[in-house]
Amino acid sequence: MRNKILNSALVLAVVTVLAVFAFYVRVGATADQVVVLRTSGMTCGACVKKITEALQSQRGVAAAEVDFESGLVVAGYDSKQTAPEKLAQAVQKSGFPSQVAQVVTPQQFRSAVGRDIGGKAPVGGCCGSRGCGAAQ
Repeated sequence: MRNKILNSALVLAVVTVLAVFAFYVRVGATADQVVVLRTSGMTCGACVKKITEALQSQRGVAAAEVDFESGLVVAGYDSKQTAPEKLAQAVQKSGFPSQVAQVVTPQQFRSAVGRDIGGKAPVGGCCGSRGCGAAQ
């Protein structure tokens, strides 16, 4: 009888832990749209990281790329879960003025740049004393 109670308690604990993990696991988004944002104030790899994290924290974002030299931010997203304007707002809230420049399909993006969204973004430079997101 005691073993039956212990086994039942163990099974209940395992099921509870799995349920909690399932609640916190973020299901990977699939990009059906790609937004190109024109963003200013980026000066270095720390800026790239800050913007990438801001975008990846948004529901529906599958991939994000930031090129501070060109001032472009590209994000692949699920259009059923978010909108390009919301992604521009997320970048803006992280301290970088941003606006939607263009929205294309992943196929159009691949045709234009010769690869899929989600490659490594160029990183380099230094913010210096101005700090990331500071007006230039």
